Amino acid sequence: MTITLTRTDPQGADREALVTFHTSARFPFHVRPQPTRVDLDRAIDRGAFRDDEHDSWWLDDERLGRVGLVVLEDLQDPAPLLDLRLAPAFRGQGLGVPALRAVTDHVFRTMPDVTRFEGQTREDNTAMRRVFLRAGWVQEAHYRESWPVEGGAPLASVAYGVLRRDWETGRVTTFAWDAVTLDD
Repeated sequence: MTITLTRTDPQGADREALVTFHTSARFPFHVRPQPTRVDLDRAIDRGAFRDDEHDSWWLDDERLGRVGLVVLEDLQDPAPLLDLRLAPAFRGQGLGVPALRAVTDHVFRTMPDVTRFEGQTREDNTAMRRVFLRAGWVQEAHYRESWPVEGGAPLASVAYGVLRRDWETGRVTTFAWDAVTLDD
């Protein structure tokens, strides 16, 4: 599967498609699982899909067509953050890893100052957690009770990252969790 990125035009030609994409589906592992049109119009107007800190691309598969969307955040930082969403019809079809690899390639090829790329998901989103690992990302943090859940208790947020040098070499460098105890 080959995933390509097509930059969105949130203030123009893609505005309605962005609204429809978000409002016609449920994204159960996101903080706002199903935003409203008002939410999306407000987000677009304030630059959540394109400004100095944000940019967005459609995820297109050579066979299946448009399968999802990625929004990059914190673009002024050397470690931008990923928001990846696959449309419900394309989940569970093996598109997560090629999508994440395509986005990672784009970030490191077009953003020379980026040294690491980061993403987070809920602890119960095992599919996305596997995607991160299969794509060569490393779990770097586990933030207990930090992910708000609509109508429920907060869950842990699990952070993953990939370093530019790992992307360049194709090797995943890990680290030993430094367990400091009271006895040290």
